[in-house]
Amino acid sequence: MNSIRVFAPATVANVACGFDIFGFAVDNPGDELTLTFSDEPGVRIKDITGDGGRLSRDASKNTAGIAIQSFLKFIRRQEVGFDVVLHKKMPLGSGLGSSAASAVAGVFAANELLGRPLPTINLLPFAMEGERFASGSAHADNVGPSLLGGFVVIRSYQPLDVIRIDTKAQLFCTLVHPDIEVNTKDARFILKNEVSLKNTITQMGNVAGLIAGLMTPDYELISRSLVDVIIEPVRAILIPEFNEAKKAARDAGALGCSISGSGPSMFAWSRDAQTAEKVGEAMQQAFLSVGITSETYVSQINQQGPRVLTDAE
Repeated sequence: MNSIRVFAPATVANVACGFDIFGFAVDNPGDELTLTFSDEPGVRIKDITGDGGRLSRDASKNTAGIAIQSFLKFIRRQEVGFDVVLHKKMPLGSGLGSSAASAVAGVFAANELLGRPLPTINLLPFAMEGERFASGSAHADNVGPSLLGGFVVIRSYQPLDVIRIDTKAQLFCTLVHPDIEVNTKDARFILKNEVSLKNTITQMGNVAGLIAGLMTPDYELISRSLVDVIIEPVRAILIPEFNEAKKAARDAGALGCSISGSGPSMFAWSRDAQTAEKVGEAMQQAFLSVGITSETYVSQINQQGPRVLTDAE
């Protein structure tokens, strides 16, 4: 193959109680990236659509370009030339792992075109380098699920220990992105450096309960455990009508609802697609009551991660 087109899914990080250690992928939205061999060595961003001109066309300042460059350096194939065309299919600064999806799409495509010199899981550090540029830290709670699919736990960074959970629960995710923007660095800056013992114990119980509920499956346990007593109360102030949208989600039948990543997007889990659609409508109305429009996506949890697209897709 001389060229390849891939899709990498959006993700929800933190997942309420799992700050910096939980993440899951969704079927929709996601990024598309076309990678083509070039006779000229190096990585070049030829075009980006859907970003409103906000993303850099300099490969060393773009998460997809950085991930590919880091990968080529590691496998000692820096003589290889790649042209990149990136189609952003989700809002920037949305809390949906936009930068992660681009990084994953880039490194996954490069690995495929070069005959898969590395197993997929070994591509994670290169995608994380893209995240380091985007947010200031090489975190894996977005790139992990985008690359591996499913529900992912980041147990440790030193050494890197990422576990994909075999979830028995069948869940539908509602994502609502209000038309406001929250900067990831700002959302981290407002967090407290110390947490009370009482809240730590509560949060640890919810983390354990959520994993147990997903693996059992026990939907009532999932609902009881999808609670964040540490991060959400602080970050909620950055999202107008957050409490009203969360209540609307629960009233419409959601198992639980919280902030997606650093926001402003919110996610909710439901047991069926019909409920998930109703949850999205209810949350949208909550935001619209104060004049904030929003976008809604409903899908199951993506179990595949990135994939090569056919001509028909």
